[in-house]
Amino acid sequence: MRLIFLFCSLFISTVIIAQPASKRITRSEYINLYKDDAIREMHRSGVPASITLAQGILESGDGNSALARYANNHFGIKCHSDWTGKTFIQDDDSKDECFRKYKHVLESFHDHSEFLQKKRYAFLFEYKITDYKAWAHGLKKAGYATNPKYPQLLIKIIEENNLAQYDTAKASKSKKEKSKKENSKNSKNEKPKRKGSHEVLVHENNIRYIIVKPEDSFEKIADEFQMGLWQLYKYNDLDKEVELFDNGVLFLQPKRAKAKEDLHIVGTGETMWDISQKYGIKLSKLYKKNRMNEGEEPNVGDKIYMRGRKPQ
Repeated sequence: MRLIFLFCSLFISTVIIAQPASKRITRSEYINLYKDDAIREMHRSGVPASITLAQGILESGDGNSALARYANNHFGIKCHSDWTGKTFIQDDDSKDECFRKYKHVLESFHDHSEFLQKKRYAFLFEYKITDYKAWAHGLKKAGYATNPKYPQLLIKIIEENNLAQYDTAKASKSKKEKSKKENSKNSKNEKPKRKGSHEVLVHENNIRYIIVKPEDSFEKIADEFQMGLWQLYKYNDLDKEVELFDNGVLFLQPKRAKAKEDLHIVGTGETMWDISQKYGIKLSKLYKKNRMNEGEEPNVGDKIYMRGRKPQ
């Protein structure tokens, strides 16, 4: 009888240990746990950290939903046809729906950012990264959620928890990166920085960009930043046939509908595309503001309007 009791006790203990922690985490604990992940994703993708955190809080119930606890999926991201990883099945809009299961929570944050790179969300990146209200309403406008109060719910979470402070925060190094740095300090043969890696800069018009290097190609850059080739072409108003330009600016996000400056005086050899890249304004918008046909080029000394429309 004692042996049976011991066996049962061991079995019950094993089962309990194998289960995810049952203790619910608080909202403040959630923020402290994942704010650095949200900030790193913001610097990588351009999605405000406040928005990422607020969506994670809202959609995962502060990280306490079954999907978050058992599948590390904080945004309700479903499998879709291109998913080849592990899955988690639960009822949602329909019975037995397939959701993505992640090894680490950061993978869920990464996929959330990638989801917002879809074409229907492109206009969001025209908003300032600090304008969480515009982002919240923009998500609803793009069809991210069906709840008509979705923007207000996000804004309430952001303001009650001061999440906007993270939209201007610098990205901290992950534990893995810190460990690599410490190891490199103690190593006599420190490896040089990987060839082809780029420093991500922020344009005055609040757009992330890089400086093109001689060894670069569109394919390498797209792979490095986990973007589609179409995104690089579209964001920079480029045709697929064009070749990369050394030391040029290549945007990683859509350009804006207007520039910070009101006017530009055309210099020798400048094209509308040059001006578009210089000020981070969409080429189509630049043509429209100046009442020009697409493909038409200005003359030296012409005034190019970049905020308001050229007077008739």
